[in-house]
Amino acid sequence: MASTFKVAVIQLHPKPFQIEQNFNKAAGFVKAAAAQGAKLAVLPEYHLTNWIPKDEKFLPLCDQWETYLKKYQALAKEFGICIVPGTIVERHRDAVKEEDKLLNVAYFIDHRGEILGKYVKKNLWGPEREHLTSSGRDVHDVFDTPLGRVGMLVCWDLAFPEAFRELISQGAKIIIIPCFWTLYDCSPAGLARNPSSESLFLDSTLTSRAFENTCAIIFANAGGPPGKGYAGVSQVTVPYVGPIARLGSAAEGMCVVDLDMSIVEDAEQNYRIREDLARHDWHYDYRHSAKEKL
Repeated sequence: MASTFKVAVIQLHPKPFQIEQNFNKAAGFVKAAAAQGAKLAVLPEYHLTNWIPKDEKFLPLCDQWETYLKKYQALAKEFGICIVPGTIVERHRDAVKEEDKLLNVAYFIDHRGEILGKYVKKNLWGPEREHLTSSGRDVHDVFDTPLGRVGMLVCWDLAFPEAFRELISQGAKIIIIPCFWTLYDCSPAGLARNPSSESLFLDSTLTSRAFENTCAIIFANAGGPPGKGYAGVSQVTVPYVGPIARLGSAAEGMCVVDLDMSIVEDAEQNYRIREDLARHDWHYDYRHSAKEKL
């Protein structure tokens, strides 16, 4: 497994309800990433539908989740590239409660079109709780990929250091985070103090998480027209360096960057986070179950 490979972070503006148009635009970016030699392309949260759950046109789109998941599998196989297609909102029937539920799901699709991993968003942002069902107390899974051990989180999950620790304790070296985070997620009081508060939150937290967990973070956020509140700042972030690639504006775009995983190994030798987690007398409550994968 090569220690350096190209990854693509794709920042998109999801047009409300234009699911086929949004897919075609995303597919165009993925094809361009593959042409530049990228081994992985990561898209934002809600990139197919945007997030307008109270509109009557939203729920029928969530019934098409399997159609678009299969389209991404075919795309990955055709161009020989791994894809994390942001998140796809899925409507399922809850047999116990006899009612529908919505899940916000991220998938890792390998270059053969096979699904290697799946994650249902756990930590829901306030307005999402009325509509989405969290993965609750399900374990944060880590899985093997052509790029190494990978874990996935979604958007507001990144505010919880516990989520990272659970993934790192299972051997994750790369954390992938699709996101739909806007400047207007800040309160009026916060915006009055700093209109760019949420960008500061994202940049600071992503760099901190990379350092404190000796991992690489691939973060793909939604973008959009100026003045509409989109935060952007999609990036690939590693210890020592911080962002090695960052989309500085909220506009749509893509960056393809060489991710050198030896940086992660060097940082672990220095900070020894995983070594501490592996100790039999580790003094915090969470534990790992596979020392040999750390």
